[in-house]
Amino acid sequence: MNIVLLEDVKALGKKGEVVKVNDGYARNFILPKKLGVEATPKNLNDLKLQKANEAKVAAEQLAAAKELGKQLEEASVTLSIKAGEGGRAFGSVSSKEIGKAIGDQLGLEIDKKKIVLNDPIKSIGSFEVPIKLHKDVTARLAVKVVEA
Repeated sequence: MNIVLLEDVKALGKKGEVVKVNDGYARNFILPKKLGVEATPKNLNDLKLQKANEAKVAAEQLAAAKELGKQLEEASVTLSIKAGEGGRAFGSVSSKEIGKAIGDQLGLEIDKKKIVLNDPIKSIGSFEVPIKLHKDVTARLAVKVVEA
């Protein structure tokens, strides 16, 4: 029996694949647990339409991420921090503070988890901070840290 998988099934296949399984396995496991449906022409057509819709949504998300990336590349944010002698900061600037500054100064909502900081910024100066907006789009934001 051919089955269209509705969810990932270990050792069988990924969601959206059409797989051939034994009739008993399909009737007793796959169909009752709603892990798949029989591969009828209607279900195959529904699968094709669903994949086309997912591709369209993914393309829209990629375009939106590229547009946001352009805005971030052209912009910069300024953060102030207390510092001692030689520009050495008391404390540090984290991704949470950078995300809040982007919201306050640029009016854009960026999740702090998308800001890629390997180590917190602990000195005064200008820095390029990568922001991962999409799996294919990473923007670089100019962050200036000044003494308070």
